[in-house]
Amino acid sequence: MAETKVKATPKPSNSTSKSSAKKATTNPTAATDTVKQPDPVLPPNGQDQAANNTPQATSPAKPVFPKETYLQWYEQMVLMRKFEEKAGQLYGQQKIKGFCHLYIGQEACVAGAVSALTKDDKWITAYRDHAHPLALGTSPNAIMAELFAKATGCSKGKGGSMHMFDKNVNFIGGHGIVGAQVPLGAGLAFAEKYNKTGNLCICYMGDGAVRQGALHEAFNMAMLWKLPVIFVVENNGYAMGTSVQRTSNVTDLYTLGESYDMPSEPVNGMNVEDIHNAVARAAERARAGEGPTFLEFKTYRYKGHSMSDPAKYRTKEELEEYRQRDSIEAVRHTILTNNMATEADLTAIDEKIKARVSESVEFAETSPYPTADELYKDVYVQQDYPYIRD
Repeated sequence: MAETKVKATPKPSNSTSKSSAKKATTNPTAATDTVKQPDPVLPPNGQDQAANNTPQATSPAKPVFPKETYLQWYEQMVLMRKFEEKAGQLYGQQKIKGFCHLYIGQEACVAGAVSALTKDDKWITAYRDHAHPLALGTSPNAIMAELFAKATGCSKGKGGSMHMFDKNVNFIGGHGIVGAQVPLGAGLAFAEKYNKTGNLCICYMGDGAVRQGALHEAFNMAMLWKLPVIFVVENNGYAMGTSVQRTSNVTDLYTLGESYDMPSEPVNGMNVEDIHNAVARAAERARAGEGPTFLEFKTYRYKGHSMSDPAKYRTKEELEEYRQRDSIEAVRHTILTNNMATEADLTAIDEKIKARVSESVEFAETSPYPTADELYKDVYVQQDYPYIRD
């Protein structure tokens, strides 16, 4: 995938970030089944931004990136959205089985990071993992075939929705154990530093994963050894079905990194420009040997935790509020209002992506299932591993 070189905006000092951190407040309704989630992205009804310590989720009046970057973002995010909408339909038809966690609403969290990094950097995430390889350049055919458990899938039909891998684009997997990818991400970064490649690892996690002890062990070691890793928590407001303020006294999750003197900041996860700038700043630090950064992408998923989740823990009104700030629509608005492309141009992109998604479904449906002997393959890297017992 073509790389877009854009200079990052200056980062505010870490001391400023600490002093302006918002103090968590007690929610009197926290014992109810449905809890109004504090808005992680925008103050409701246009309240003062500074008082909420969050950036606005609006596109700039004038674009701050080249036309090619906005068009790349638009195409990537529409591909993620349309692919997953189709996957949701196919799951309902029982053509896709098992677990299926959709990324719809969070597309900017990946698109903005791809444009800020290089093709040689490593990526790792949790089990909400379809969008990452799509944006990195993995064929939609291979991802859809994996969802169908077919041999032509990117994990040979053995991983399914939660375990996508593609070494060709340096995507080192979706991981099904909550938080398991965090120490693995630190390990990938250690390998890059040890081999003096100049590359880094970006490690994504959900807001529920920050409760895992492995995260704190990895943070400590990453700072001690100044590993080139960008830790990202995609705070979509709900760890599975439980809102953040019902699981922790600390609701500004980025402040957890400050316990280790790790540069940490909140980022508007519904704004692709902000994502790019934050990741670019963190990447510059990592490549300069200054160690890790912890970013909290404050975002929102439109679907439940998984396809089996009816999401009754939130209101329809809350969901609609976030839909009004959709990152794809924001980029579309920037493109059109600044004459970067016409409606017809964007419609052509939409139609091209719809055709690619349809092709991926046909490819998956006509592909073969793995044969029985595949059970014994890819278990050990060393084919003549001497300690296998009969």
